[in-house]
Amino acid sequence: MFSQVTTVLKAGGFTLLLLFACSLLAVAVAIERIIALWNIQTHARALMDVVRRCLYRGAVAEARAACERSRSPAAEFFLVGFERRGRSSAEALGAAVDRERQRVALSLRGPLWILGTVGATAPFIGLFGTVVGIMAAFEAIGRSKQAGIEVVGPGIAEALIATAVGIGVAVVALVFFNYFQSRLARINVEMKLAAEEFVELLRELPPEAVRAEPTAPGPDEGKAVA
Repeated sequence: MFSQVTTVLKAGGFTLLLLFACSLLAVAVAIERIIALWNIQTHARALMDVVRRCLYRGAVAEARAACERSRSPAAEFFLVGFERRGRSSAEALGAAVDRERQRVALSLRGPLWILGTVGATAPFIGLFGTVVGIMAAFEAIGRSKQAGIEVVGPGIAEALIATAVGIGVAVVALVFFNYFQSRLARINVEMKLAAEEFVELLRELPPEAVRAEPTAPGPDEGKAVA
């Protein structure tokens, strides 16, 4: 088995080394994104449920503490809303939360552009290998003054292998790319809905319903009355 792989690599020429590097890069990015996006929707929904229940009771401090403890990306734009509440108008509050949501959605893409780049360029790298292989076949014909299969075979093999591998790498990279694009679109929609509901809950909270975190006593507070 190993000898067969070695034979194919030798027949494919140096172009296969580039395609092999592209395939490793694509797989590494795919694994990194799978780990980064693992259970992200579940964690965001769980956090939204906690925040929703707390805000229904007016426990703003409790909801904020839950966001500060959470590792969900949704906690980032929830915390922006808590920070801006009472300091900005309703419109400015909604705009600030949405801006942070978009920043979070952009950060979730990570190095996804690499998959798109590999998917777009791998066929051209394979085509380059095809050209190199055909040139090698014609060069062999020129040297030997013959056109038998034993003369042109190595060059043709390099051309066909490079083409096939280039297409294969591109297909795998594009499959991963489209999968993550679709998943990120769903995540973005869910976060947008969660952000809109969160802003509505904050707007509906009456000031007297807020259970704020206890503040430190002033210099004259807590002193015993003589």
